[in-house]
Amino acid sequence: MTLRLTDDEQNALKKRAEADGVSMQDAARQAVRAYVGEADHRDRVAEAAARIAAAHAEALERLGH
Repeated sequence: MTLRLTDDEQNALKKRAEADGVSMQDAARQAVRAYVGEADHRDRVAEAAARIAAAHAEALERLGH
């Protein structure tokens, strides 16, 4: 995979990686893991909310939700 960044993105990544004492590649990999982890978490929360809403649909209807 080739990751193409704008000059501004590359400069920001380089600056942040240097400040953190890691390579640009490691910083980018950390960012990818964080992005995927956050998206997975949002999916799990949405699925749990849907299950709870379904399980309590009658009560929610009575409450006007």
